[in-house]
Amino acid sequence: MLLASAIAEVILGSLVALPLLIYRFKAKRWNRIPLEYPKETHDSQLVILLPIWNEAVVIEKKLDDLKRQYLTKPSLLVIDSASTDDSVALVKQWIIDNPSVFSATKVIEMPERLGKTSAVKLALEDLTEDSFEGLVMMTDADALIGEGTIQRLYGWFANPSIGAVGSSANRKTRLHGETKYRSLYEMLRSAESKVDSTPFLEGSCMMWRHGSINPSDLNTDSNADDAQIASLVRISGLRSIFDSEASFIDFAPTTIEGQSRQKVRRAQGLQNMLSRFPKQHKLPEDGEFAKIFSFQSYIHLTVPLILFQIAICAITRWIYVSITGIHSLWEYEALIHAGLTSIELLILVSWLTFRNGIKLPFITTIGALITSFEYLFIARYRSSRGRSSHKWDQHSDVRKLLYKF
Repeated sequence: MLLASAIAEVILGSLVALPLLIYRFKAKRWNRIPLEYPKETHDSQLVILLPIWNEAVVIEKKLDDLKRQYLTKPSLLVIDSASTDDSVALVKQWIIDNPSVFSATKVIEMPERLGKTSAVKLALEDLTEDSFEGLVMMTDADALIGEGTIQRLYGWFANPSIGAVGSSANRKTRLHGETKYRSLYEMLRSAESKVDSTPFLEGSCMMWRHGSINPSDLNTDSNADDAQIASLVRISGLRSIFDSEASFIDFAPTTIEGQSRQKVRRAQGLQNMLSRFPKQHKLPEDGEFAKIFSFQSYIHLTVPLILFQIAICAITRWIYVSITGIHSLWEYEALIHAGLTSIELLILVSWLTFRNGIKLPFITTIGALITSFEYLFIARYRSSRGRSSHKWDQHSDVRKLLYKF
C-alpha cells in the first residue's frame, strides 16, 4: 500500500513539476527575444470603453483620471449594467461639466444586469453599428491609469501586426503575497508576448483594434472578457501582447478572504474560457500561440485535479503508516516515506505561511504557486456545482481605498 501510493504520488508530482520547470525555462529564453516599440506614428481613432455597475463611490474620480492630454482626442463610451445607485446620473453630470474632454460621449443603459462580458459585447456591437474603425481602450472604474500609459498603448498600433496590448497592474496592497503573485504571472505574460502572443491581458487597462474580433464570439457566461478578447485577436491573425511599461493602479482587497474571492472569480472565468474556446474556435497553426494556449489550459484545468489526487495519495500513505507503525516498514519504505514527507512539509509550510501573510525567502514563491492552484481547484469545484462567477459582488473596501487615494 505504501509503495503503491508513493509511486502514484511521485508520478503525479512529476506531471505537475516537469511541465512547470520546462515552461519556466522556455519563458526565460523567450524573454531574451526583443520586442521593438514602433518608431512610426499613426492617427487611428480612439474610443475609451468604460463598463460600470454601481460605481457611484469612484466614478467621478475615474472620469477625472481620464481627463488628460491625448495624442488624438478620444470619444467616451460608458456602458452601465443597470446600476441601482447614482452612477449614471453622476456620469451624465460630469459630461455636462466637462464638455471638451472627449470628441463625443455616449452612455448606454442596460435594462438589467447580465455581467461585464455581456456589457462589453453590447458596447462593441454598438460601435460596429456606428461603423467605428479605430482602437478601443477598455478600462475599469476601479483602476487609475498610469502617466503616459494611454499614449504608450496607442503607439503600439503603428505596427500593423499588433492587435491588442495590455498593461501591468501596479496593485496597492497590504498583503505581501499579492505582489509576488502578480510578478510571477506578469513575467510569463511578457515571455509569451515576445515569442508570439499571450492569451491573458488585464481588462482594467487594455487596448485593441476594433474589427479584429467579432463581438458575437464573446462568451457571456464567462467573466474573462479580457482573455477572450486577447485570444480572439490572435486567432484573427494579429498579435496580443503585454507591455510592462504601461501600467494602471488599483487596490487589492484588504483581507485574505476578499483576496481569495477575487482570485477564485478570476480563475473560474479563465477556466471557462480555456475549456470552451478551442471547441468554438480553431487555434492558429502558425507560431507558438497554440502551444501557449494548451499549456495554460493544462495548468488551469488539469493540474489542480492532479494536485488533489496527490493529496489523496499522501493522506492514504499517512493513514497506512499510522495503522501499521513506522517500525514495521522496510528500510527502503522508510526512506521513501521520509523523503516524501520532507517535500510535503515544505509545501505545507509554504502554503500556510503565504496564506497568512508571513514572508520567508524562497518559501514565498512556492507558497504563491501552491495558493494559485488552490484558487484554481476551488474554481473548478464551483463550476462542477453549477455556480457561475460572471456576476459578482463588488469589493467595497477597494472602492473606498481608491476614493481616498
